[in-house]
Amino acid sequence: MSRVVVVNFLSLDGVMQSVLSPEEDPDGGFAAGGWVSPHIDDTVAGVMADVTTKAGALLLGRRTYEIFAAQWPYADDTEPAVAAMNRIPKYVASRTISSGPWNDTRVLGADVPAEVADLRSRPGGDIVVFGSGQLIQTLIEHSLVDEYRLLVFPLVIGSGKRMFREGGAPANLRLVDTLTSGSGVVIATYHPATAPGQERS
Repeated sequence: MSRVVVVNFLSLDGVMQSVLSPEEDPDGGFAAGGWVSPHIDDTVAGVMADVTTKAGALLLGRRTYEIFAAQWPYADDTEPAVAAMNRIPKYVASRTISSGPWNDTRVLGADVPAEVADLRSRPGGDIVVFGSGQLIQTLIEHSLVDEYRLLVFPLVIGSGKRMFREGGAPANLRLVDTLTSGSGVVIATYHPATAPGQERS
């Protein structure tokens, strides 16, 4: 059985919007894009390299997929993390596209929770979710997240899209690991307090 692992950069107030550059997601006039850059150090880079090289597949919302598909295929493929991201299957949750340009892409059908549950039931490596805020809400609602690996950066942004949104499904979590980088980023790993799927049994 595979695991669905959510990996995201968050500010202290939970913002996950436009983390690497202002052009990523300027929705709502968001002007703080690129806010993670001053805090990326060897520890943070090492965590992300470990996640990407060990991933068995990616599961992405359309917007995150399009951002990644415009960048990763053109990155230096001699880097193990880049090679891994370009090699592994990509599953996309979208109502507006039926295919994608990135290698080994499959767009999921209308019943995303059922399709993700099927993917989880198969043997393989972790199914990693980056970004994809709306998709994450759906996964939480249907108890389909096995692990959250959250990189919390030492700044408050004050506005922007958040991973855990007002009105979203509640979730009880159990802390299983923490690591702090020299730049003050806290990498916290959580598992659901109840195994995924049991909440709805």
